[in-house]
Amino acid sequence: MDTEALKKSLLKKFQEVTADRLQKIQLGVLDLEKETADQAAEDVARELHTMKGEARMLGLAAIGQLAHAAEDVLRAEREGKTATEVATDVLLRACDVLSDLNEDLSGANTGNPASEEMVRMLAEVSGQTPPAIAGARPVAPPPAPVAAPVVAPAAVAAPPAPVQVPVAPPPTQAPVAEPGAHAAAAAHHPAAAHGRDEEAPSAAKSAVADRSIRVNVEVLDALGLLAGDLLVESARGRLRSSETEALFERFSRLGDRFLRLAEEIDISNEVREQLDRVESDLHMLRDDAFRFVRRNDDGINTLHGNLAKMADHVAEARLVPLSTVFDAFPRAVREMSRTQGKEVDLVIENADIGVDRSMLGDVRDALVHLLRNSVDHGVESPDTRQQLGKPLNGRIRIRVRVDGDMLHIEVEDDGRGIDPERLRQAAISKRLINAVQAAALSEREAIELIFRPGFSTRDQVSELSGRGVGMDVVKRKVETLGGSVGVSSRIGRGSTITLRLPQSLALMKVLLVRLGDDVYGMPAADVEAVMRVKPDDRLEIFGTLAVRHRGKPTALVALGPLLGLNGGNRFDKPPAVVVRHGEDHAALVVDGFVDEREVAVKPCGGEFLKAAPFIAGTAALEDGRIAVLLHVPDIMAEVRRMARPVTQAPAAKRLRVLLVDDSPIARATEGALVKALGHSVEEAQDGEEAYVKVQNNTYDLILTDVQMPKLDGFSLARRLKSTPAVARIPVIILSSLASPEDKRRGLDAGADAYLVKGELGVEVLAQAIDRLT
Repeated sequence: MDTEALKKSLLKKFQEVTADRLQKIQLGVLDLEKETADQAAEDVARELHTMKGEARMLGLAAIGQLAHAAEDVLRAEREGKTATEVATDVLLRACDVLSDLNEDLSGANTGNPASEEMVRMLAEVSGQTPPAIAGARPVAPPPAPVAAPVVAPAAVAAPPAPVQVPVAPPPTQAPVAEPGAHAAAAAHHPAAAHGRDEEAPSAAKSAVADRSIRVNVEVLDALGLLAGDLLVESARGRLRSSETEALFERFSRLGDRFLRLAEEIDISNEVREQLDRVESDLHMLRDDAFRFVRRNDDGINTLHGNLAKMADHVAEARLVPLSTVFDAFPRAVREMSRTQGKEVDLVIENADIGVDRSMLGDVRDALVHLLRNSVDHGVESPDTRQQLGKPLNGRIRIRVRVDGDMLHIEVEDDGRGIDPERLRQAAISKRLINAVQAAALSEREAIELIFRPGFSTRDQVSELSGRGVGMDVVKRKVETLGGSVGVSSRIGRGSTITLRLPQSLALMKVLLVRLGDDVYGMPAADVEAVMRVKPDDRLEIFGTLAVRHRGKPTALVALGPLLGLNGGNRFDKPPAVVVRHGEDHAALVVDGFVDEREVAVKPCGGEFLKAAPFIAGTAALEDGRIAVLLHVPDIMAEVRRMARPVTQAPAAKRLRVLLVDDSPIARATEGALVKALGHSVEEAQDGEEAYVKVQNNTYDLILTDVQMPKLDGFSLARRLKSTPAVARIPVIILSSLASPEDKRRGLDAGADAYLVKGELGVEVLAQAIDRLT
């Protein structure tokens, strides 16, 4: 490698290392105001000293000079010559200037006006004589010692794009000295960082083997998909191996039948001898075949195990420590709180836990919103906290833990908590709901108003809040990743927001279920149980069909009709999957269970699937089929919407409704919707039975499915409309058939309305009934 190429490589490495180093310096500077100040000062001094040496070694004089001036401020603060608060503010500001120089190294040698001014400011604060700057332009006299600077709170540094992947150093290659290599030596002699050492350290003295390389994220993404595809292909190999073994067993049985048949036939001795030789060859062939099957099985199982390990390693390589994002938060919280005259301590636990690199940006954005809300809405002012007997400094705690494949991130504050009544009044004043709806909200539902788009309890717009943008963004981002958001609060004690996210998006454990002939998958982390729905376990609560699960009522919904696929399961004891999303549970009725396995998740291909509701992605199965992966948050939102009772006006008429459907689950689900509107329901299993009932009873409305035995929905509508005595009864067709042609057939048959089951909800049904009655 020529000298110029080597220098470019070292400069790039310097930028990467320095970006990480500046994060550590900022965290250490913030700790100068805490009890761990002595250790923090030592760490910051070491990092500054190392940065100075690396910069000078590479000819980046401006960075070296700025780091040296920052060392002087740190020493002055430790010696009591400079106030800690002043030193903290100016050092954080110096980190900003260093970050700008590091991003564009073109000015890192001669400097720029901002860096020159920063050097003078640092010298003024430390009491040192401002150094002479080569090529410096005349500038105004240095300002007085700085007060607490205000930095835009949203300026949270984005994580670097490359991902650190641990690797072993090449055994046959000598270690290469790189910037930052002598940091270990500086760590053993931290006192040296406090001196005025002007000599650049020698890189050769501290050459250390680098145990990591930087890999492009797109390469890891491609490896993840490839590992998943190979895992599926190896599973197909196991399936083919089983099929091969079955073929050999059939061949063996056929050979045995042939030999038994030969024994029963009267043949000559010569032919008998030939048959004996054939029998011997058949036995040898059978033994060889089964030995091959065993070796093949062993090889395929070993291959599958190794591929599974490889997929796990690739998934692990995609994980980036959350500290990559979290390290920027302490300073952001400090700046945000000071703009409001508050003092807030941020405590972070388990920041070394990893998360999929592709999720990092969304996790960062969500947490920035949560921290902003905690500082602005949660933590009280110092005067208020003093009156309440609380510590003057508020506290926000970020706690991370792993539960199986899921990541739990809790953001807790010790502030005022969330007042449900105040939220109700704010929602009414912003016309998000009316007074009747507000009064009907439970405490939990009132608290969840914070997730409504445009909702805010602030009347005035500030730098941090009042725009009605924030918590709805958090919920949307988390649910897009297949996660959920939970809220708990105690008035006067504080609030906790819990984000539940998959740790990785590349590979996912899913429960595969069957709807008709198709296979659908649900994240195993969202599945609480599988069950058979017994008739005795069904019940109705406020017009909503439910089932008892672990002693508690759980909403019961047929998944097929909800997705707009079919009329629902026809078993007396249908299988169901109990899923969980946040605090919500639902039992989703399916046609059958397939398996639980780990699959490689791929994004939806084609505009149709991308725009389809309830779909999160796809996965290839070993038998060649494609499983559609369902988005549980969307499904649960629809379940909640269907189960929410609609407040009826006092004068609303109670209707007698005939519901016609051959699926008992569909009848129960649709009947619950009608009852939630305050109407009575009678049922018929097919069109023939419905027509007989209409002749003998009086109904205000008829709801009918299309595909039924004996008499389908189209034929029923035609027969009703051609019978004068009942022709005036409104008929609504409920069907999973959603094409324009099907809708036209229904209306041509005389139906007064045509609703698609996949789009059916309380509000849609209420509007149709109100219009027709």
